[in-house]
Amino acid sequence: MSTSGPLAAEPIATEVDDPEDTAHETREATVSAGQHGRRLDRCVVSMAPEFSRSHLQSLIEAGHVKVDGQVQQTASRKVRIGQRLWLELVPTAQSQAFHAEPMTLAIVYEDQHLLVIDKPVGLVVHPAAGHWSGTLLNGLLSHHRGAAELPRAGIVHRLDKDTSGLMVVAKTLPAMTALVRSIAAREVDRVYLALATGAVPWVQASVEAPVGRDPVSRLRMAVVASGKAARTDVLRLAVVDGVTALRCKLHTGRTHQIRVHLAHKGFPLVADALYGGRPMRGMQRQALHAAELSFKHPITDEPMHFTTPLPADLAAAWPSP
Repeated sequence: MSTSGPLAAEPIATEVDDPEDTAHETREATVSAGQHGRRLDRCVVSMAPEFSRSHLQSLIEAGHVKVDGQVQQTASRKVRIGQRLWLELVPTAQSQAFHAEPMTLAIVYEDQHLLVIDKPVGLVVHPAAGHWSGTLLNGLLSHHRGAAELPRAGIVHRLDKDTSGLMVVAKTLPAMTALVRSIAAREVDRVYLALATGAVPWVQASVEAPVGRDPVSRLRMAVVASGKAARTDVLRLAVVDGVTALRCKLHTGRTHQIRVHLAHKGFPLVADALYGGRPMRGMQRQALHAAELSFKHPITDEPMHFTTPLPADLAAAWPSP
């Protein structure tokens, strides 16, 4: 999750309601004497220098480039003087990511200023590599028109794809500004329920350890001296058959914070393969659920408190009282 940082100066999407504009630009060129013997992708770059070479190579591989009227899908192919090149400029997946997609949202609360959503397992919050559509952001753009005028469609914090539970989302810029400031000031309380592998020996603890990018694997975060300050309060609820049920309260919101802190202590989340957690008690995804969310309403200042029950898979795995 990301919980800090300034608001973007401009909305992330301003034309999400124009899906009919799907025409692709085409460009043509003739191979010059100076280009004779060059790789096809190098010539294509000269035709569209505003695009990255890797994107243009992907267009070649996808069949969007022709040489003398014939589709060529090998970027390293050598071209000859006088050959006619044709390029179809298909938008990148990223450029098409910020569009409205009808989606059923589990809305716990909504007014004209904000939404509280119970995010299901498997829903990606924000478009990124490998997930340029079908995200919560796409659903928000469909849910209300004002989302298109907001940075990140009003998203002020995130949950990992396979983490379930409560999120607050702004619907107006004043609400978003206030919520971002509240999160940065640590005035938003977030409580998670988790299952950890192993028998946690302590009843309660405060884990304070800086979290940053893992220097070995860019997919992971880790406790590193150069990381950002992070604190998680952990309360043991039960220990059953080598699994510990925990209540975790965030004081900061670093990416993968609870997952990293518990793994650092030697008790990774059940089924959290990225951080060494084994599948147990039927869990096939990290056993983490954002169960409670408390904050002051960004406009009215009214205290807000929300809870949501465990999803079916985690409820079935949860130790009986």
